[in-house]
Amino acid sequence: MGTDGASGAADSGADGVRSGTDGIRSGTDGRGRRGPVVAALMLAMALAALDATIVSTAIPQIVGDLGGFSVFSWLFSGYLLAVTVTLPIYGKLSDTFGRKPVLIAGSILFLIGSALCAVAWNMGALIAFRVVQGLGGGALQGTVQTLAADLYPLKERPKIQAKLSTVWAASSIAGPALGGLIAAYADWRWIFLINLPIGAVALWLIVRHLHEPEREQATRGRTDWAGALAVFACGGVLLTALVQGGVAWGWLSAPSFALFAGALVLGAAVLVTERRAAEPIIPGWVWRRRTIAAVNLALGALGLLMVAPTVFLPTYAQSVLGLAPIAAGFVLSVMTLSWPVSAALSQHVYRRLGFRDTALIGIGGAALFLFAFPFLPYPGQAWQPALIMLLLGAALGLFQLPLIVGVQSTVGWSERGTATASVLFCRQIGQTLGAALFGAVANSVLTSRLGGAGSLDAVAHALEDPNSIADPERLRRAVDSAVDTVYVGAGCAAVIALLVLVFLAPRRFPVIGAEAPENGEVGALESRENTELTPHEGHMNRPAE
Repeated sequence: MGTDGASGAADSGADGVRSGTDGIRSGTDGRGRRGPVVAALMLAMALAALDATIVSTAIPQIVGDLGGFSVFSWLFSGYLLAVTVTLPIYGKLSDTFGRKPVLIAGSILFLIGSALCAVAWNMGALIAFRVVQGLGGGALQGTVQTLAADLYPLKERPKIQAKLSTVWAASSIAGPALGGLIAAYADWRWIFLINLPIGAVALWLIVRHLHEPEREQATRGRTDWAGALAVFACGGVLLTALVQGGVAWGWLSAPSFALFAGALVLGAAVLVTERRAAEPIIPGWVWRRRTIAAVNLALGALGLLMVAPTVFLPTYAQSVLGLAPIAAGFVLSVMTLSWPVSAALSQHVYRRLGFRDTALIGIGGAALFLFAFPFLPYPGQAWQPALIMLLLGAALGLFQLPLIVGVQSTVGWSERGTATASVLFCRQIGQTLGAALFGAVANSVLTSRLGGAGSLDAVAHALEDPNSIADPERLRRAVDSAVDTVYVGAGCAAVIALLVLVFLAPRRFPVIGAEAPENGEVGALESRENTELTPHEGHMNRPAE
């Protein structure tokens, strides 16, 4: 790993030994009491996943009640921005003050935002309250993933991560359907009110059953609030430019130039502030250690490629295959069936091959399946893209989970929140970049195919009213070409991830704390060994590269 990586591993190991006082207990009677805490984590994950999608199908009712059609997209963008830019901040805070207070504060903020959304009096207020929800949602996403690693030793982490992946996938798919049902048979405000009892149960379970020993004030250091503000401002401006560019204004317009210039200036301010801080929000070791830097870049590419199936496949299924919205959702949902299963089984592969090589197999398969999509016959049958999505989900389960578990296993308790947040942050940034990049690509292809009269907005309008377009067959072929091009781009993103792992990631991750903790204590037994699990002996005696 080089000098910095080796010292980082040693430092993490030291933190792990010190964390005999930092260890997390899920109840007073040890490991058997983890169940309520795991239930709380799954409920919190469901809330975060549902809220990202549940609003989509209720937009007509919301706009009809509150108005503000021209800015309703900020109901999604505002939430996404708030979640993304707060991830590294909450990660550092959880390492400084502990997971429990951060998760409790985030849950309370999320529930306050939900209650405020339910009483919003106009679109501007609803957007502002969605941002408040997102500020809490960032704590839910990052801290839940970190606690999952705290609660389980290395050998058991695939089980809890597979459960969380299943909850996320199921909630993401069920969100639009649930939102549509509530909007059709009740007031849209119940979309936000249902968060309150679910979140209250999760909050009670955390308060009642999750116990973290007191940390000495001397070990905490000073909180880098200036850095947190700089990161928040820079991330907010940059993501606003990416989310709204090509939508609210052109990429070469004055607002785009102003926002990107502002992001550049704020980025420089982040670098200056973080270099001076004793305990920076985004510490330099996140990018100096080969393992974490490589995984951050690889999962950024994952976020990029995930835009193809999640954003463009439903449009393809409806306009090219002629499926109803529910059937189109099923074509996408099969990916969420194979992903958690593959993730749960990945431990049997990486115990033999290692984290990196397992991820290489997964992303290599994903690249092949993505590049295969343009070769589907036109117009084809629904089972054909569904089969590709099933295989893609299996491949990505082998790719993502070993990398997340691997990174969490290379750091001690006091660095795990920051490391986990950096991974999730890069994945979110990749997804935002992908939406902007592939949206521009798809619009360009549609425009060329339809003679300047086509765009994604026109396609969406045509799906709602097929009679509004004179040549539906021409539209179908244009959408087919646009989505094919997007999938080729997604395949290229998968190749980038593969190259990052081959050339930047060490062949063996420097795992610490591979032994199972005693008596339900998490973090109590973390070794300094620079090793990775192998099938027979649990450790390799060979040091990491």
